[in-house]
Amino acid sequence: MPETMSAWQVVEPAPMARRPLRAATLPVPTPAADELLVRVLACGVCRTDLHVAEGDLPVHRPAVVPGHEVVGRVVAVGAEVTGWAVGERAGVAWLRHTCGRCRYCRAGAENLCLASRYTGWDADGGYAQYATVPAGYAYRLPAGYSDVQLAPLLCAGIIGYRALLRAELPAGGRLGIYGFGASAHLTAQLAIAQGATVHVLTRAAAARQLALELGAASAGPADAAPPEPLDAAILFAPVGTLVPVALAALDAGGTLSVAGIHLSDIPPLNYQRHLFRERTLRSVTANTRDDGRRFLDLAGRHHLHVTTTPYPLAQADRALADLAGDRVEGAAVLVPDPAPAEPATERAR
Repeated sequence: MPETMSAWQVVEPAPMARRPLRAATLPVPTPAADELLVRVLACGVCRTDLHVAEGDLPVHRPAVVPGHEVVGRVVAVGAEVTGWAVGERAGVAWLRHTCGRCRYCRAGAENLCLASRYTGWDADGGYAQYATVPAGYAYRLPAGYSDVQLAPLLCAGIIGYRALLRAELPAGGRLGIYGFGASAHLTAQLAIAQGATVHVLTRAAAARQLALELGAASAGPADAAPPEPLDAAILFAPVGTLVPVALAALDAGGTLSVAGIHLSDIPPLNYQRHLFRERTLRSVTANTRDDGRRFLDLAGRHHLHVTTTPYPLAQADRALADLAGDRVEGAAVLVPDPAPAEPATERAR
């Protein structure tokens, strides 16, 4: 086991143009008694990482190592850990700790726990060669996917699954998806597999083309009206001005779920146009571990086409800047070792 590792830290949150990520050489972490130490095989680049880096989310851990979509190989286990062994592959996701005692945890809503902590925000994450995870929050991973393909499932996939549940899409219903990045392109496939008609609305032409390739019934600009009223919609783009647009596209009784952890300001809503006839607006806050296990089980039984753009760990700042500039198709994924010389698009089939 080496004593040090390559990593990236958010030293001072700032817009990506000011390069808030800084490369560092850090000690390889020592796992606590209840933790696993994993060698990072792949780490997804999530929009939440961008919110941490740019300061949209307040600093919880100074100079944090971001990254919470980690596929790793277990290299050490804490003294109190059972059920995990060195050499196994493990998934490290956003949710890292809950108290287990508050009224939310007792009610099965641990995602609302006031004492919750998160990988890549409260504790160092996967923009590094090694990372730790409490064993109770590590995931078993489905077969049939490469490490790179698995990484986006651990946040983009899980949060998209919860957003779909929150949208309460009826069987065979009409779903609108606003924004079409890492999470949306996975969620669309889940909905289509369940018999939904999916309409994608997003600003990038390449994303609209990908949506059609994955089976969407239509794909248009983000501010356009879908070709038919929607039973449900999910807003993945962190753009508050799209909330009234999506609400207006809902049929009577429809639900809009907002999937992001951060959203720009929502403009004033008109009650008659946006909410009347029992339209519902719902937020999505993180996920429970049960959400994660259920989604990964679904991903194992219904193979998803995961579109990724791999980057070497040494280019983490470039990957995050490309995400900020909408230059990534599907999900960006960091690969510490081995690392490709240049980003390339990989599609699982």
